[in-house]
Amino acid sequence: FLMERKTRAKTNRKEVMLAKLRKSCSCTPKKLKNFVMDFFPVLRWLPKYHCKEYIWGDVMSGLVIGIILVPQAIAYSLLAGLKPIYSLYTSFFANIIYFLMGTSRHVSVGIFSLISLMVGQVVDRELLLAGFDLNDDAPPALGDGSLQNDSQINTTAFNLTIAGMNAECGKECYAIGIATALTFVAGVYQVLMGIFRLGFVSMYLSESVLDGFATGASLTILTAQVKYLIGIKIPRSQGHGMLAITWINIFRNISQANLCDVITSAICIVVLVTAKELGDRYKHKLKFPLPTELVVIVVATLVSHYGKLNEVYASSVSGAIPTGFIPPEVPHFNLMLRVAVDALPLAIVSFVFTVSLSEMCAKKYAYTIRANQEMFAVGFCNIIPSFFHSFATSAALAKTLVKTSTGCQTQVSGVISAMVVLLVLLFLAPLFYSLQKCVLACIIIVSLRGALRKFQDVPARYHVNKVDTLVWVVTMSASALISTEIGLLVGIVFSMLCIIVRTQRPRTALLGQIQDTSFYEDDLEYENLSSIPKVKIFRFEAPLYYANRNYFLKSLYRLTNLDPNLEAARRKKYEKKEKQHLKKGDHTTANGLGIGETTLQLVPKQIDFQVLVVDCSSVSFLDTTGVNTLKEILKDYKDLNISVLLACCNPSVIDSLKRGGYFGKDFGSMQEMLFYSIHNAVQFAKEQK
Repeated sequence: FLMERKTRAKTNRKEVMLAKLRKSCSCTPKKLKNFVMDFFPVLRWLPKYHCKEYIWGDVMSGLVIGIILVPQAIAYSLLAGLKPIYSLYTSFFANIIYFLMGTSRHVSVGIFSLISLMVGQVVDRELLLAGFDLNDDAPPALGDGSLQNDSQINTTAFNLTIAGMNAECGKECYAIGIATALTFVAGVYQVLMGIFRLGFVSMYLSESVLDGFATGASLTILTAQVKYLIGIKIPRSQGHGMLAITWINIFRNISQANLCDVITSAICIVVLVTAKELGDRYKHKLKFPLPTELVVIVVATLVSHYGKLNEVYASSVSGAIPTGFIPPEVPHFNLMLRVAVDALPLAIVSFVFTVSLSEMCAKKYAYTIRANQEMFAVGFCNIIPSFFHSFATSAALAKTLVKTSTGCQTQVSGVISAMVVLLVLLFLAPLFYSLQKCVLACIIIVSLRGALRKFQDVPARYHVNKVDTLVWVVTMSASALISTEIGLLVGIVFSMLCIIVRTQRPRTALLGQIQDTSFYEDDLEYENLSSIPKVKIFRFEAPLYYANRNYFLKSLYRLTNLDPNLEAARRKKYEKKEKQHLKKGDHTTANGLGIGETTLQLVPKQIDFQVLVVDCSSVSFLDTTGVNTLKEILKDYKDLNISVLLACCNPSVIDSLKRGGYFGKDFGSMQEMLFYSIHNAVQFAKEQK
């Protein structure tokens, strides 16, 4: 039987589009109010804020995150190749803007190691092209706190004409100019992606790609910090193969290691790792995480200051960190043109990490987020701060987990964290002058524990899915050994290729009947299946399209042990020989048989079926090549007096077959060619026999 399809009312697409356009372009007070409240979600939830219920958790989590943010911001400035003050600016503005525009209640947006690394690589490249020395171990400035007063070695004034910057600009000035231009362009990309609703781009970054990318980047981050750990002065490597080049330079200069930095690093790593392990073990007993990083920084700064480690042992220190805010400045347009390509992967990675963490928190705490609004939020977290000497931001997993574990209820906690950073910016920043860079490197390396532990998960990942493991390995290797941007691109392309290959060479099987049932399964996978006399049931577990057409035919011919084209050719050849013998008057065939016995030879012994049932339950769609392939096998098997029946086709496949003329012009034979279950097709075949 054939089920009747519903008739769909024809719609005028032009009228529908015009109606949507009129609706979207109309402006009413109600619509304007909804637009503003959607664009600034804080206007919806803040008036409903339950102060007594939420305030304690928000204040506590905000203080804890703020305390963690300060040392991390100062440390991650090493990754970005910028001064610590810019990292503090970034952390401050990102929290305020996401408070106004974000839809997640728990995600922590701010400085992130992976994003800082990507920014730092672009900054280093442009500094090198501009002729600056990448050595960042020059003596720190003892200026009056103004960011314009730099050391003579680091920022000898250059009259730069590069990228249209004709004013005198030193190394630090040019570096933050590159970073802000990069950040602004990345933010513009994210806003444009939100306007055109391109959030689906994140779907092409699978979990394996993201994990491999993060792990590979973590290896790069770790490598970049080793020189600070042991206190050697080597140039910051640039370009492809940075990981290998850096390690070669490290081993070449290992004899120059600073003993003071080595001892300090060893002590800090032991303290930080021990505290982290104890915190993980007893986290159910602790109301909030131990502020180990802050304690280490305070103690290390005091020891360095009173022990005069910089003067006596030549240990590299952070230097002067000024207080207050620098007047805002518009990012240079000409610099934007130089970094426009670099900003695209930065924008995508920043958005994907933010949305994935937001969705994780929303699922855990039973609320919803708007991915498109998250795109706008993280976009403006980049655009607006770029005017205030900040660089790119993203949601950070570690801080988000801390935030949720310390009782966070809303993004009010983000405002509290911003106030803690502001306190440091206005009053406490100069106190970190004597802080050793090796201590900051220790904080960065210990923060990579989670990403580096992914190596322990490889056996379990391999056991679950070998292809995903291969994607992870390829992405991780490319990100670490080539570059982070190339690694991300390689991961995406390789992941897509894996999907294509899996559809090009899918599983195929001949099915047998489960005894005393109307169900059929793979004859090679299950025991005690019954074969149907004179019937072959073939399953193809993928869409049938141009890329896997040949594999479909080869698999069908191999499993049924019959290639209809070869069989037809063999028959024609045999008939031709028979005619030649008859013309000669010989009443025996080429095989020495009588003419009456030749009919036995025309039907080959290997054809042990008369009906072929194709199980289309796994065929999600057909393209033109797929329809033509089914028409081809229908014709070829018909020439051998073998019927072809289709079973379990979805409506999309049926429509494709109809449009392709598979059932003829009037669909008259459709009831005898198409069945809604394999069992119906088998029963029909038995009745026809």
